[in-house]
Amino acid sequence: MTRAKKLRVGIIFGGRSGEHEVSVISARSLINAIDKSKYEVVPLGITKKGVWLSPKQTGQIVNAEAREVATTDAGGKDAVQSLAPALRGVDVAFPVVHGTFGEDGTLQGLLELMDIPYVGAGVLASAICMDKALMKEIFLQDGLPTPAFGVFLRSYWETQPGEVVETVERRFSYPCFVKPANGGSSLGVSRASNSEELRRALDEAALWDRKLLVEEAVNAREIECSVLGNDDPKASVLGEIMPASHFYDYEAKYLSGSSRLVIPAELPEEKTEEIRQLALQAFRAVDCAGMGRVDFLLDRVTLTPYLSEINTIPGFTSISMYPKLWEAGGLSYPELIDRLIILALERYGDKRKSLAIPC
Repeated sequence: MTRAKKLRVGIIFGGRSGEHEVSVISARSLINAIDKSKYEVVPLGITKKGVWLSPKQTGQIVNAEAREVATTDAGGKDAVQSLAPALRGVDVAFPVVHGTFGEDGTLQGLLELMDIPYVGAGVLASAICMDKALMKEIFLQDGLPTPAFGVFLRSYWETQPGEVVETVERRFSYPCFVKPANGGSSLGVSRASNSEELRRALDEAALWDRKLLVEEAVNAREIECSVLGNDDPKASVLGEIMPASHFYDYEAKYLSGSSRLVIPAELPEEKTEEIRQLALQAFRAVDCAGMGRVDFLLDRVTLTPYLSEINTIPGFTSISMYPKLWEAGGLSYPELIDRLIILALERYGDKRKSLAIPC
């Protein structure tokens, strides 16, 4: 009897974003957990300059426990020319490139052009969820609750800082949060309690993006829900983050190890179900697919839930909430990976039914 050919899964990680190191950790966890009796792993690392490395080069990095994809002086045309050889022969791609140039629709667009099925949200949903300002506008249009916010362009902040501070202080009370509209892993996010801190926070956010988001602070518990599926998505049990600092920043997520995850979140049954349904509504509102981690702020007094954001490529590290929530619901890490690959192929097949896409 002929043995079935293994599906070649290209695990893409690294990249040019500020979340490069986190991506490497996610990829390593994914590679260790995937069912190698069913799948042939094709590790594809992207350097901080955007150069795609061969599976052989990437494998050396994974085995060496490196924190980043090996640096190379190549860039520009070399980066582009390295794409086709790296992706040749991949049956399905599994991107774990967090942040810009990976989670924002650019990588998804490349995979669409190359006609390669891939895990996760498509171009549109990826782009929308990366831009928190645009994402929040869609939440509001769909009747979904989100904290009050304002958006300021970096050019406006650089030329009219006094007017920006005045506008923020007129619209919001302290404390408030300032963050780059495009970004992830809480990079560039600050909590401001006065004018001086607000100015520093806006300067910090401006290092990361041209759109600066100022958001009303909510005295809240941080609740997260994992969503899995395409047209008929399912919501996981809920988890609660107990951050070691004022909020769940980059250090608390990946470096200090002092924050706690409570799974399942200790909430009344009806409140849990309300949040799960809001997570599914938000997932559908932006046309997500495959996976998404939906983050909420739950008012400590009123228990009113507010949507914070959707992460379309959530962390896949050993301590990441997305796989942990599914594990708590009975779906193991390897089974979750398997399900995500099936969903990617399902979505690819559905897309090819459209007359505009030649088979």
